[in-house]
Amino acid sequence: MLKKAMIMAAGVGSRLESLSSALPKPIVPLANVPVMDIITKHLSSFGIIDIIANTHYKAEYIKNHYKDKKYGVNYSFIEEKELSGTAGGLKKCQFFFDKDSDFIVMSGDGLSDIDINKAYESHKKSGSIATLVLKEVPKNLVSIYGIVVPDKNNYVESFQEKPPASEAKSNLANTGIYIFNYKIFDYIPENTFFDFAKNVFPLLLSDNQKINTFIHKGYWSDIGSINQYKLSNFDLLNHKIKSFIPDVIKTEKGVYCCGENVQIDNTSEIIGNCVIGNGCKIGKNVKIIDSILWNNIIIEENVIVENSIILNDIIVQENLKNEILSEDKIKAKENIKV
Repeated sequence: MLKKAMIMAAGVGSRLESLSSALPKPIVPLANVPVMDIITKHLSSFGIIDIIANTHYKAEYIKNHYKDKKYGVNYSFIEEKELSGTAGGLKKCQFFFDKDSDFIVMSGDGLSDIDINKAYESHKKSGSIATLVLKEVPKNLVSIYGIVVPDKNNYVESFQEKPPASEAKSNLANTGIYIFNYKIFDYIPENTFFDFAKNVFPLLLSDNQKINTFIHKGYWSDIGSINQYKLSNFDLLNHKIKSFIPDVIKTEKGVYCCGENVQIDNTSEIIGNCVIGNGCKIGKNVKIIDSILWNNIIIEENVIVENSIILNDIIVQENLKNEILSEDKIKAKENIKV
């Protein structure tokens, strides 16, 4: 059984800029629960209670969030003053891990219901220093992922970084979930910007080290874009993810989840897939359609909100469609289109 884990939580989240400007990406809510909470609970369900996370962008938000919310785990944090790459961030956490041990690394913006025990069994059986968790993706989407080409024995044969569909040798995407042996640190220099895909894995192959692969058959989502953020919320609402099943309210016109202290006037309608955060107040004759509301939002009477995301502490007085609304955007008199 794995005992320790690292969550990579240092990224800026530039592709989610309109959301991560308010919160660091690992704390952005999915169905009213921060994605890193979902990851934490998933790890603890497999007996992993010692977790370290590297932080950088809005680091205080993450550390403060877990000050009182331990979820049965022992959290440690390091703060990177300057980003050092995926592998460089792990190197700074080397002190946390035990020599001769194995551990798991997960991205702070990835949603998965991976069976960690099965992945670990594959890792141990392979005898490899590293195991990459892969997920089959549609052929027409390979160009947005790092693609891995395994051989007949499930060891890495080659990598392709975002290949055109016509040139892809595989449709197995790197999920950013890794199981490593402590020996991985021998391949990561100190105080150097270093990435797994660009630096560490090529080094392993050049040293004739076999890299194991494990194909995850269940759910996986890289929450790296606004569209994927919305889809991940809606997948949770429809219970497509085994590791986290939120309480939902089903109606003839859709499904939604509700936070605490929410007021919805009985003349209003929730249509399609919707998330309503804590402290929200929905006025008379309102329609909310396929939208995500964060916390403490007031929707005034006769407003229609469609295919939109509304960040914390906003009063909505006009119809919204295909928009992301935040206090900063209101002050700038600018709405960013979804």
